[in-house]
Formats: sequence, C-alpha cells, structure tokens
Amino acid sequence: QVRLVESGGGLVQPGGSLRLSCAVSGRTYGMGWFRQAPEKEREFVAGIGLKSVTIFYGDSVKDRFTISRDNARNMMYLQMNNLGPEDTAVYYCAADVDNLIVRWSDTEEYDYWGRGTQVTVSS
Repeated sequence: QVRLVESGGGLVQPGGSLRLSCAVSGRTYGMGWFRQAPEKEREFVAGIGLKSVTIFYGDSVKDRFTISRDNARNMMYLQMNNLGPEDTAVYYCAADVDNLIVRWSDTEEYDYWGRGTQVTVSS
C-alpha cells in the first residue's frame, strides 16, 4: 500500500514561487505531478523516474517548474517559479508501483494519488 501526502500549497502573487512537497510511504517507481483547475481536466505537470534520470514536463510549465525526488527521505518536490494565474489549480502527486509507465502524461499510468494541495496565484 502506498500513501501520498502533498503539502506546500497556498496563495502567491503573480511572478512568485512555491515549492510543493509529496511525502511518500511505500515503494514507488515513476512519480508525477498533475494539476486540475475548476471545470478542467486533470493536466500533466511533470514526471520523474526512480533514479531521477527520466524527467518530463508539460509544455505549459517547461522552464518554470522543476521536479525532483529524494528517495532517502521518501519525498518528491515541485519547485514552481514565475507563477501566473493560469497555474491556479489543485496539485496532485501520483505514483506508479509497477515500473511500467510508458505515457507519463496519462493519468491511467499511475496507481496511487494524493488528495491534493491548492495553489492560488492572485494579486
């Protein structure tokens, strides 16, 4: 059984930064961050493989967000810079336990999900 708990969300002004964390219990392989804004589909933000060699980003966050993980501390992170109102959403971390991710942006590839943390970008 895997448990994922996100933290670090909040209210930030446009142009600001936030760092999200995902505390992981249980064995995981690939992990990812997704986000969902009101009345929109869940969107892929970033994915990272077990050894942090494989990393992917969604087009809308490239060059602004950085995903990382610390396996020794059972943590995954999302550093978000230059935030804009379009980044407002609930952010979820997700984990694969089968080491079988092919399409990192596909929610169906992930086996476990956290409950999410709200990020609001507003002046």
